Amino acid sequence: MNLTLKVWRQENRDAKGSFQIYQVDNISTEMSFLEMFDVLNEKLITEGQEPIAFDHDCREGICGMCSMVIDGKPHGPWAQNTTCQLHMRAFKDGDTITVEPWRAKAFPVVKDLVVDRSGLDRIIQAGGYISVNTGSAVDANAIPVEKKRADEAFAAAACIGCGACVAACKNSSAMLFTSAKVSQLALLPQGSPERKTRVLDMIAQMDKEGFGACSSSGACEAACPKGISISNIARLNKEYLCAVLTAE
Repeated sequence: MNLTLKVWRQENRDAKGSFQIYQVDNISTEMSFLEMFDVLNEKLITEGQEPIAFDHDCREGICGMCSMVIDGKPHGPWAQNTTCQLHMRAFKDGDTITVEPWRAKAFPVVKDLVVDRSGLDRIIQAGGYISVNTGSAVDANAIPVEKKRADEAFAAAACIGCGACVAACKNSSAMLFTSAKVSQLALLPQGSPERKTRVLDMIAQMDKEGFGACSSSGACEAACPKGISISNIARLNKEYLCAVLTAE
């Protein structure tokens, strides 16, 4: 099929960006969205033009690097799906597709469709860890965990840190991401030693990075490729309130 692409091009974070129009022909419906971009970049290089910069790594829906807003939706039209796993059969011959980077103050554009998402890394560094016993390894079943809590922790840990929740939120909030990282540890006994300091430090770092407040619209859950539940945000608020009220 033949498509028209309206792609955001920006040399660096200080440059003024704009949309550029490109034509791509003979695209297979079985190609992934990133493979289609590979075809376009090969064409641009052959013509002596600068290829479009975009993030990618595993291309298996695992790493969360493939951050693109496609026709106004983070990761495109398919629900609970990453850009690299979005296939061209989601579009029709002759479609015009608009592709943009994540739009958030905390995600400055590096170049074209690449944004700096290191703010999410710093939130994890602020408190997303547990105490480490450097002695001999503890038996895996030494600390019992009830199945319901284990399942909830596992579901929260499915977050791949792509930042789609931030891109979807009208306030560019990172509450869904932060709540998932807090929940996956707060639900388990191994996370208890830093339970209070974790939530306080991670919330403080989130605010420091310039992410907005939660809009309570649920757009983050709808855009999340792993279907992280906004119930984690309620748990984050509870953890934060308890930590504040019992702080020494």
